[in-house]
Amino acid sequence: MDFSGTFASSPDAVSDRSGQVQLLREAIKAQGHVPVIYRVEKCQMFFHGRKAEILYNNKKIKSCDVLIPKVSASSAVDLEVSILKQFQLMNVPVLNGFLPIMRAKNKLRTLQILTKHNIPVPRSIVVRKLDFMDEALKKVNGYPVILKTAFGSWGKGVVLLESRRSLYSALDMIWTKTESNNILIQAYVAESKGSDYRAFVIGDRVVAAMKRTAKPGDFRSNISIGGSGEKVRLTEEEESMAVKATKALGLKICGVDILRSKTGPLIMELNANPGFLGISKVTGIDIAGEIVKYAVSLVRKQDKA
Repeated sequence: MDFSGTFASSPDAVSDRSGQVQLLREAIKAQGHVPVIYRVEKCQMFFHGRKAEILYNNKKIKSCDVLIPKVSASSAVDLEVSILKQFQLMNVPVLNGFLPIMRAKNKLRTLQILTKHNIPVPRSIVVRKLDFMDEALKKVNGYPVILKTAFGSWGKGVVLLESRRSLYSALDMIWTKTESNNILIQAYVAESKGSDYRAFVIGDRVVAAMKRTAKPGDFRSNISIGGSGEKVRLTEEEESMAVKATKALGLKICGVDILRSKTGPLIMELNANPGFLGISKVTGIDIAGEIVKYAVSLVRKQDKA
């Protein structure tokens, strides 16, 4: 069976992405299959007449049995991941597909879907104009609050505000670095104490979980920006919620971030392109191998259908 992985490199993520692709390559070989790596920057989408195809280094691309994408994009997301849609149109199974990734990349769309499926999220409000800011802050119980951009990952585009004094400088920073004036304001869950829980979901089960704690002086717990991790066992409610949230967005592989609040677990964010180097090291679980096993099972189910 031929596998391929696609990934786009950003300066701050290149080593992590490359490390993940290398682990996937090794896992594919270990399970008796052939890895074929496609790099997004070398792909061209070619449209001619009534036909569309993908070229690789200006030559017709070699197809594969299943595609495991590792695409990193935080701006012009629909353009960056459109290559995945073309693979889908070529009837290549893709983990994850275009639409589920777009749902997860857009934090506002994620909140819409989760609440539609009765999945609890932190108290949140979207604001486009400063005129509505004071009332919006009251809706999320006032300071401290977290400001987020609609798109973003790796802890970027996220600011903790503890007073009105820092509001305007934070808004100016976010608005000058994004193309949208949509600001997502969320209540700060103080009882989480700078920690959250990452569930790594593959298919219909949580294969690994860890507690992430922010480094001193920060509130963002992402391992990629210096947070620490420890292996944990989630509650049955948390595991069920993580799987339900993943399915609600149509994802097959997902990193689900959970906060433990006074009212119970809350889904903070879903990542359609979750890093697995940190959680693999913390838990000792071969997540790359689990991803490959799942991909193989999907192809075999499709062949039987």
